[in-house]
Amino acid sequence: MKRMRRVMFYAVLTLLAVVVLAGGAWLYVMHNVERPAYTVVASDNGGALELRDYPPLIMAEVTRSGARYDALRAGFGPLAGYIFAKERSGDKIAMTAPVIQQASEDRHWAISFIMPSKYALGDLPSPANTDVQFHNVPARRWAAIRFSGVTTDALIAEKEAVLRDWVTAQDLTPLGAPVYAYYNDPITPGFLRRNEVLFIVEDS
Repeated sequence: MKRMRRVMFYAVLTLLAVVVLAGGAWLYVMHNVERPAYTVVASDNGGALELRDYPPLIMAEVTRSGARYDALRAGFGPLAGYIFAKERSGDKIAMTAPVIQQASEDRHWAISFIMPSKYALGDLPSPANTDVQFHNVPARRWAAIRFSGVTTDALIAEKEAVLRDWVTAQDLTPLGAPVYAYYNDPITPGFLRRNEVLFIVEDS
């Protein structure tokens, strides 16, 4: 019995150490990875709900079909291969956050990396194939809801519904399909993750 307690004690200590290390790694990554420099126009619910003005962005994008999570995984590889120069010549491009996903027609998904702000479109190296495409996103106003947890379809749908209700209450109209934003890698514990659902909005 005493040995069992000792084993349990060390197991708990090990788990706590893993959590602390994961939290430290998350804080380091979040501090050092570039994110879009938006301006908060209005906020609610302790900052979980926000209206934001985003600057123009350049995105590298691939399209994949299937279920949301499967498409996200399938789209990540080619984009990572592009920025890390695995299949092209030239220098690597720094990773940014978040990874963006948006539904299109017929169960297709656009998965995108935001390019670092120091690049103009003409400065970016050409992809090795046509799988990776670039597009400019003009400066727009977005509504966002921020939440933690593992991004199951059910959790995303729940948060999207809350955001839609809040947008309507602000006398705003959401435009287009919602955008899902993932700020962390899959091994980050759910309670440390930052996820968002966003809509482009305009006055009703």
